[in-house]
Amino acid sequence: MFLPGWLIWWVLLSLSPSTCGLEISGYESDEVICSQGLSDCTMKDEIILLAENDGVDVQNLTANFKLCSDTKETCALCLMIDTEFHIRLDNDMEDEGHSGNNEEDDSEEARKPKASLTVCYQTAATMPTCKKVEFSVNQTAVTQQNRAKVSMVITKPAGVSFSSKVIVYPSSLLHLTQRVVVPSLEEVCSLELKKCVEECHVPELRIVIPKEKNHVELQFDGRNNGSLSVCIQHEHNGICQRWKRKTIPLYSVTHCMCLMTWYDQNSVRSRRCPFANMDFAQRNVWQNVSVSVGQGQTNQHGTLLLWNLSAPCRLEGEVWPCLKEGSSCREMRGPRQQLANRTWRQNRKGLWEKTGSFEDIDLQLSPCVMVKVKGMGHELGPFCFKNTDRWRWSLLVVFVMLLFSLTMLVFYRLHGFVKKWVWSWHHGGFVKIGREGRVLLLSPPDVDDGVSESVCRLGSLLCNQGFNVSVDQWSRKEQCTLGPLPWLHSQLLKLNTQGDRVVVALTQKALERTEEWAHNHKRVITKKMADEDLPQIWSPYSDVFAASLCLIQADKQQGRAGERFLLVKFDSSPSSDKNLPELLQGLPLFQLPSQTQALLTELRLGRTGRRSGGKMWTGWKWGRSDGWRAETKEGSDQQRTSLCKYIGVDKNLETIPLKFS
Repeated sequence: MFLPGWLIWWVLLSLSPSTCGLEISGYESDEVICSQGLSDCTMKDEIILLAENDGVDVQNLTANFKLCSDTKETCALCLMIDTEFHIRLDNDMEDEGHSGNNEEDDSEEARKPKASLTVCYQTAATMPTCKKVEFSVNQTAVTQQNRAKVSMVITKPAGVSFSSKVIVYPSSLLHLTQRVVVPSLEEVCSLELKKCVEECHVPELRIVIPKEKNHVELQFDGRNNGSLSVCIQHEHNGICQRWKRKTIPLYSVTHCMCLMTWYDQNSVRSRRCPFANMDFAQRNVWQNVSVSVGQGQTNQHGTLLLWNLSAPCRLEGEVWPCLKEGSSCREMRGPRQQLANRTWRQNRKGLWEKTGSFEDIDLQLSPCVMVKVKGMGHELGPFCFKNTDRWRWSLLVVFVMLLFSLTMLVFYRLHGFVKKWVWSWHHGGFVKIGREGRVLLLSPPDVDDGVSESVCRLGSLLCNQGFNVSVDQWSRKEQCTLGPLPWLHSQLLKLNTQGDRVVVALTQKALERTEEWAHNHKRVITKKMADEDLPQIWSPYSDVFAASLCLIQADKQQGRAGERFLLVKFDSSPSSDKNLPELLQGLPLFQLPSQTQALLTELRLGRTGRRSGGKMWTGWKWGRSDGWRAETKEGSDQQRTSLCKYIGVDKNLETIPLKFS
């Protein structure tokens, strides 16, 4: 935009920058003002890499900030840049515009050469921003020595705000750099200009205390309260804590409480302390005074009586030590300490604290401190030091009693495990307390529903006793997926050599099947039990039973008979080792339900129990005096069995009754 040179220049001179603050300029958009002799002045943005001066030599540059506004209702920051430069009138510039038809280009405008000037500015946090001014030079109107002036008005400069530090310089001439500091928002808002600066607008706060209500209402006037922020501050240099409610409890209001309000982070904050002269606010401070005493030590290992006082506001008053005598506290010799003479600090809860100490105080006398607060009609205290020496022995006694009670409680909860451990020690070895071993339970090769139900009940009993039990009847789906033989081998891989066992259930048909397998096992294995060799009715687990016989034979050949396999029969009629097929002789045999407890003991003790006796177990007897005792091969094969139809009736071992059909 081009304005008459002499008029605009006179306006600029009248708007010279003030050192004490900002002034209002009448511009509301970017403007460029050229001096006499320059015309067609335009200003545009320029890239920093292309910035250069064409036909001019900058001699001087000044910059300052003003508030630009045409209505004085709203205003914004604007950067004013004044430049003074020398115009180079070389031959090229003089001959410019005369290379065409002289008759057509003989006008005055065509003979005016072109020139340009580029000025850049930036802050510490932004990239440089450049403005290029282009103009035409009227050689006849230019003042003496070809000197001219250009002024630029840049409204809302990029990256510049209140308190910013800005550097301004002409392109390629850094020695003419000007450093300008924008006044702070607080400084601007303290002037009469604050009415037009949007950042100076603050919420108008009104305090309302409704009758018969225990709170203070905060009411605001102004623009939308959605962007309103409030914080509460105690004392002028206290921490301001954000407050998001429109009410304040009446009991927390103090005379030093101040409210700080603002609209957004770029706006100035307003601070008001409306409760300074209210009596109830002073009383709230007195009611929230807290005093504590403790023990300290000097550098010379002397004792100190420490005191700590906290309150919502700083207080004036004094503190002194005393000895309690009945209902009164006798003041001890020494000067009183003044609250106002020491440094206060604010803790995380927003309370102001002050600490102090008294020397040469005998703490064995349980001394106290008294507090006198200025303005209060009575003293606070006494706050006494409690001698903790006598409590140390009391705490020790209480700790011992708690430890004894805890020990008895643990012993009561583990009573059953302790009994099992003691019982197993007296009968040949330790029982693994807390975790029993694994047991693989295999069914006989027949389809008797009664026997199948007995096998399942035995598996449930072992599970209830803490064993990790796998029953072939419980793994139908897995056997269908893997096949009976792979399933058996996968289960045997899980067994631990330190006592995990395989329990094989026997019936009369199982014994017959064992005799048949013993005579024809080679043919059965190779042909996988051809139909002509099988009985009329077969259990779906017959392949698993046959595979177990093969493993029993392998163990016997290696001299490990009885280390992994146990035999059980579900009947009460006595049987001996001699009645078993030759393949099964030497394996532990238990008659159920009469020898259920003996079976559980064998499974718990594992090989440890057998080795401690030095012989192989083949049978068990139930006695009235010692509970149970074992027979060896050298002993009698006769057994006195109980006709009880339940398994696990021994109360001492807490077994679960189980009925076999």
